[in-house]
Amino acid sequence: MVRVAIGPENTAVSGESSLGVVANVPPSDLLLPEQEAAQGPDALSRLVALVGDDLRACNQTIIDRMNSQVALIPQLAAHLVAAGGKRLRPLLTLSSARMCGYEGDRHIVLAACVEFIHTATLLHDDVVDESLLRRGLASANAVFGNKASVLVGDFLFARAFHLLVTDGSLPVLGILSQASATMAEGEVLQLATQNDLSTDEARYLEVVSGKTASLFAAACEVGAVVAGRSATEAAALSSFGGNLGMAFQMVDDALDYAADQAVLGKTVGDDFREGKITLPVLVAYAAGSEADRVFWRRTIEDSEQSEADLDHALALIERTGAIRATIDKAAVFADTAKAALAIFPPSDWRSVLEDVADFTVSRVR
Repeated sequence: MVRVAIGPENTAVSGESSLGVVANVPPSDLLLPEQEAAQGPDALSRLVALVGDDLRACNQTIIDRMNSQVALIPQLAAHLVAAGGKRLRPLLTLSSARMCGYEGDRHIVLAACVEFIHTATLLHDDVVDESLLRRGLASANAVFGNKASVLVGDFLFARAFHLLVTDGSLPVLGILSQASATMAEGEVLQLATQNDLSTDEARYLEVVSGKTASLFAAACEVGAVVAGRSATEAAALSSFGGNLGMAFQMVDDALDYAADQAVLGKTVGDDFREGKITLPVLVAYAAGSEADRVFWRRTIEDSEQSEADLDHALALIERTGAIRATIDKAAVFADTAKAALAIFPPSDWRSVLEDVADFTVSRVR
């Protein structure tokens, strides 16, 4: 399993003025942790190398647009950004545009918009989930409080859409605004299914499609739109991104029951403690004995959990092969994502995007 954990050395941005807390940190330290921490030329590292100049320009745009006269905004934003992350969504926008032959620079601002939308949802999600860790570090809400996290998330959403209006493309604005609405719907649907073991796999996939895959799809589709490519090619990239997002989230759900905390970047078992209905739980519940189902109903539906329950849940997940079943389904989505790229001629861009789909699934193998 390959997954990068960002250590405490990436968080130190103290001693700066409120407006310099982001701007005085080199862009490479903020947004390119994979280049420093990745062991070996995995697909994500190769994608980062391929879009190097574009990503650096995108980084600078993010840094510039996070500044505010309200001191808490750049401070909180710097805390989250300095924690690192894969930056996969803006990478998809940058690489999709280049694969489509785009030679301008509008895709750089659009990639920054995608990252702002994603970061805003992270801030809000951690408040909803009462998460204490984000990418292995204290979450923003744990450090700054829920109110500040929600409001700075609102600021980042507003900043993203201001940049989109400045770009001036109604089709692009439509794609990313629709994705933002769909993400919110997905999060609300997840809340509605929480603690409900009657949720079926179709509803689970609907949650994943909304809360995660929609932004992946939009991030790729705008690359084709900004390059002026056909509706067919834009749809193909949307399909690639959407299916990649499905695989990505399903693997993350598996990792919550299968990863080391330092690797996962959040507390192992968060989904279990929060009563989230994910595919590993659904598989284990369906395949288990009646005694197993009593356990799941007590811990998930009734939220009655003891310290020993997580270990028992992990044992049930392993015994029923729930992780393997989840990864096998994720692999189907990854293969569908790769197939969607067949419309494009062979190139380094297409090859690395196909490899990213494989890499997404390999994180838990």
